[in-house]
Order: sequence, then structure tokens, then C-alpha cells
Amino acid sequence: MRWATYRTTSDAIDRIGVVVADLVYALEPGIQLIDLLGDDGKRLAQASERALTYPTEVVELSQVILRAPIPRPPSMRDFYAFEQHVRTARQRRGLEMDPDWYRMPVFYFSNPAAVMGSYDDVAIPPGSNQLDFELEVAAVVGRRGSNLHPAQAELHIAGFMVMNDWSARDLQQREVKLGLGPAKGKDFATSLGPFLVTLDELEPYRKGRAYDLTMTATVNGKEYSRASLADIYWSFAEMLAYASRGTELAPGDVIGSGTCGTGCILELSSVHGEDRYPWLTAGGKVELTVEHLGTLSNRVVAGPPLIPLREE
Repeated sequence: MRWATYRTTSDAIDRIGVVVADLVYALEPGIQLIDLLGDDGKRLAQASERALTYPTEVVELSQVILRAPIPRPPSMRDFYAFEQHVRTARQRRGLEMDPDWYRMPVFYFSNPAAVMGSYDDVAIPPGSNQLDFELEVAAVVGRRGSNLHPAQAELHIAGFMVMNDWSARDLQQREVKLGLGPAKGKDFATSLGPFLVTLDELEPYRKGRAYDLTMTATVNGKEYSRASLADIYWSFAEMLAYASRGTELAPGDVIGSGTCGTGCILELSSVHGEDRYPWLTAGGKVELTVEHLGTLSNRVVAGPPLIPLREE
């Protein structure tokens, strides 16, 4: 199943529906995708059958405004699960791989209030001149769980979607030197979508710890990044199990994979130089595509001016 949260140009209310080919088969207004989570997937499957059999409307995909599938997740964790990206980023700073990276899939919390959908404009955050994209895949938690075992954790995944963890690198670099963060370097925008794709759709592509899905990023039509989700070191089941230690995962929680190899300007410019891979500027268009999950497309726009905290 491929689920979309959408609006039409004539109605500013979010609707949800099942996407088949180029059509959206909608459920009645007032239902959100998160309302269909919380069990083993039966509720989502029954709603899909109802939408396809008795849709309240059928609209062309090209005629809707796609929102994030879960517009306001209960929580968002973003991991650091691709070895190539981590290794390159550390080499840039003259560091070897830390052995603990192979022992625990670390993450940070992001901002549910800053979730964007496909085709939403993304504003450059105040005070930043080094805006970056990050090519990722995110899992959506389907049912509650605490202290999960990795062998069972995948049963708690409702589906997957493309994720762009936008990053203000200059703000991020200043923050992490102080021992906390990233915070303001990461909390201004996270794009999710365009669809929530359930695991049964991806099963034919299972490989290694994930799925053999090609991941690409383009900036202004030029390909920047290419990788496979199968290259991931930590599986999503392992990430969910780690995230659930000593706490509870809730339906709708978002678990990001972290950046794939070559999947951001920070990594690319450290290898090939900033002249070849400059930071994003207003007017730029970033498209992230993951095979069978769809494409996130966002245009960068100028942001508001920086308001000083104190007068110098």
C-alpha cells in the first residue's frame, strides 16, 4: 500500500488516501494516517480496502498538494546508520572510526513542528550561510513498544518514506563544539514523504539489513548523490530496538536512517571541494528520490533575518 496525505487546491483540509498508479482513492474527511496505526497493520489494511472499494473521492495525483504523510509526528529520531557517510565525515576532521559506532546506533531528536511535505518551500534558517540537504529513508512506528528485541522490532514498523534532514552546517558546527546538539542546526525543516509505503510493497527488494532501493539526490537537475538503502549498517529493527530501551515508542514516531553515502553537500564538498559542491542558496531546487518510495522535491527560499539575542 502507498498512502498519501494531501489537500486539493479548493480545500485546505488534509485528507488521506491510497495511491494506485496516478490516482488517489480517498477516505472520508477527518481521518489521519496516525489514526490507522496502533496495531499489527490490520487497521491500515482494512482502511485501504475500504478506500479502494468505496472511495469518497478519486483524484489525480497531479492535482493534489502532497503533505507529509504524518504531518506532526509524536517524536522524531534521526540515526547515523550508514558507515560510508560516517567514515568520510570523520576523515574530514582527521578522525578514525570510533569503535562504539559499531556497538550502538546513535541518534538525536529532531523537531516535529518543522515537518515539511513534498513541494513545500524550505527557508534558509536565520544566521546560516551553509544550507545542506541529507538523503535519508525514514520508518514510521506502527504500534507501541518498549525494550524491543531486534528480532521483533520490525513488526512495529508501519512503513517507510523518503526523508530530507535539512542542515545548517555552520550553525551545527558551532553547536557541537559546545558538547550539545545538533539543535538550531537541524530543527528548522525536515521533509517527509511523498508517501507512506508499507513493508509488503518492499519485500521483493529485501537485501542484507534493508532493501535494495536506489537513493539519489539532485540539485537544480544535477545528480549529486547515489547510493542503495541496502548499504546501511544498522537495520531499522536494530534502530527501533535501541530507541525503545528504557522508554516507549508510539504510533507515528519517525525513525530516520541518517545520511547515506554521498548523500549531502558536507560529505561531497569535503572530498571534491566547495567549488564543485557549493552550499544551497535561495532559488535552488533539491529532489531526493528513493526507488519505490517516491520523490521529495523542495525549493529553497530566503529566510527571515537573524534577530540578535543581545546588543553587541
